[in-house]
Amino acid sequence: MFTGLVEEMGTIAAVTRTDDSYTLVIRARTVLDGVKFGDSINVDGVCLSVTDFDDDSFTVGLAPETLKRTSLGRLAQGDGVNLERAATPATRLGGHYVQGHVDATGEIVEFREDHDALWVTIRTAPELLKYIVTKGYITIDGVSLTVVETGADWFNVTLIAHTRELIVLPRKKQGDLVNLEVDIIAKYVEKLVAANSGHSAYPSQSDLSRRGAR
Repeated sequence: MFTGLVEEMGTIAAVTRTDDSYTLVIRARTVLDGVKFGDSINVDGVCLSVTDFDDDSFTVGLAPETLKRTSLGRLAQGDGVNLERAATPATRLGGHYVQGHVDATGEIVEFREDHDALWVTIRTAPELLKYIVTKGYITIDGVSLTVVETGADWFNVTLIAHTRELIVLPRKKQGDLVNLEVDIIAKYVEKLVAANSGHSAYPSQSDLSRRGAR
């Protein structure tokens, strides 16, 4: 479990692909404090297990499902990533409950400057948008943010100057993909309601892909 408050931006030091594995070596500092084998670290919104580490980097492996559902397979050496260690019982919950289980990806369609703030508009599948509400929580690349507006196939958020300095999102480009995790509470509520109506609640990955979540 995470809070969606990024502790640092790491850098992809190496990407290794073989027939049997796909690994990332990530250069970091803060999240290495007290790290142990098997620890969970949120990398751009994805909960991953540490398989190796040294004084200035750690290694994680990506499963086929992770590569299919997230944007991590597009990362290259030198790219930045948002990093957060798993929450502890003493962690301040400054964001919201983030699982690190990405639902789908979205596409950045617009950046708009507003004084020292930055508006970001993201397009995603309508099936996912039903869980995204005005003033509700959304996790974008592991960052807990507040939704400002929603449309038929889009939503937007605004980043204050301080946040812009700490996360990767402002460094991306129009057309880039971001990892999205909706508020888990919305999915639980819908499933409970659907259980009484006999309808399937949560869209499958194939449904999301078919309707435009990439």
